[in-house]
Order: sequence, then structure tokens, then C-alpha cells
Amino acid sequence: MPTYVGIMGWPVAHSRSPAMHNAAFEALGMDWEYLFLPVAPAHVDDAVRGLRALGFAGANVTVPHKQAVMSALDRVTVEARAIGAVNTIVNRDGVLEGHNTDAIGFLRALREGGFEPRDCRAVVLGAGGAARAIVYALLAARATVTVANRTLSRARRLADELGALFRAHVSTIPLNAVQALEAALARADLLVNATSVGMAPHADACPLPEEVAIPPSLTLYETVYTPRETALVARARRAGATTIDGLGMLLHQGAVAFELWTGTPPPLDVMRRALEAQ
Repeated sequence: MPTYVGIMGWPVAHSRSPAMHNAAFEALGMDWEYLFLPVAPAHVDDAVRGLRALGFAGANVTVPHKQAVMSALDRVTVEARAIGAVNTIVNRDGVLEGHNTDAIGFLRALREGGFEPRDCRAVVLGAGGAARAIVYALLAARATVTVANRTLSRARRLADELGALFRAHVSTIPLNAVQALEAALARADLLVNATSVGMAPHADACPLPEEVAIPPSLTLYETVYTPRETALVARARRAGATTIDGLGMLLHQGAVAFELWTGTPPPLDVMRRALEAQ
């Protein structure tokens, strides 16, 4: 029997992680298989326990379950607990551990794209699980961070919790506050879309209000990778800004997860080609 891992989410059919990991397993001659694991929100706890019952080596976790899975796990790493989200579960002899590989995957993708985050000024759109990992990573790189979100109370909770952890001030802005958001972008080096707005099948949607100008000096990191060119990426390119698409973060967070499960260094080139082929 092969060893199984997979990705839990709702929906999950859009994920490119199975193609990436299965290509890696095949390239290394490993008898492993990575599966789609669609899990409705009402059944998250049962699904997590099912990983142990079925002998899975672990799983990735995507929206909307990154926070919900935490209560069903036996252990959660310090970093994942601080971020408040788990995107990778590892089954160590029946003990289910929660990790977050998004933060390190994001930093590696930024640097691979030619942007050095240390001491930068960043605006992050969103306040969910992905945004928490990204703000955590940026604060660890000593960046100055502003969080813009539709629900300001959620942005403030993120800012207070992670700001206290790093003894840093994290500013917050309502996403519909056009003047304040435009002023923040004018001072920023980096804009990160950490929302799912713009993901297929709603690829025409854009998380940034149309009235807000994108400075040409800005670098945009788009976490959405389906499609490769979202409405926000197209808009940033028209403005003359530098853009980095979401495949790099998907690749690097997946590579860290691969090594956590298997204990084997991942074949990055193989995984990248599989993502690009999708």
C-alpha cells in the first residue's frame, strides 16, 4: 500500500498541490500518493482524526480550515500557534502535529522574485490565515506593516496579537478607506494580496478599490495562483509596478511540508515544472 497525504479544504478541486507533490514522489521513486480531501466545515474535527485512523502521513490544510483544524491536533508548533493557523499536519506515530509553512514559503518566494523584505514597508490586504502567516513573516524580517481588511475589527485583532509578539506597531485601515489606503501605498515598497479575491472562477474580481492608484515603484505579491494573472496583477502591471505571482509561495511552502512528511529534501525543479504545467 502507498503512503498517503493530501489537502483538506472546502472547496479544494482548484488546488495544484496534488500535481506538485505527486510529481515529486514519482521523480524520487517513492510509493506515496497525494489526494484531494474535500472537507465540509462541519466535519473538520472528524477529518483530522481520520488522518490518524487511516494511517495518513499528514496533510496540507487550505481555506477555510487553517484555524479550525488546530483544536483537533495533539500538538501545534510555537510558530503555528503564534500565527494562529496551521497549513501542514504531520502524523508522527499517531501524534498529529500542526505546522505553518506559509511564512517561510512566502519569504523564500519574495526573495526568489527579487524582492528583499528586510526593513521594507508593506501593505497586506486581508486578515485571514494566509494574511496572519504573511504578517508574521514580514514582522520577523523587521518590516513595517499595514493591514487593510473589509472588517476592521479582524484586522485590529491580527495587528494587536502579532504586533505584541514582535513588539512592533502594525497599522490597520478599512479596505474601503480609499484615501488612507492610497496614502499607505504611496509610502510602501510592497503590496501583498492575502485574500482569495480574484481566484477562479471569479477571476475578474479585484480586492483593491478601483479608485486607489498603484504606484509604479511598488512590488505586488499576489497569493492567488489560479489564474496566474489575476485582475490585480494585470492592473499592477499596467501601472508599471513589479509583480510576483502566487506559484512561488505555493512551491516553497509545499517543499517544506514535503520534507516534514518524508524526511527527504524535495526536488524543487520537478515540483516547479509540475506547477507550471498546470
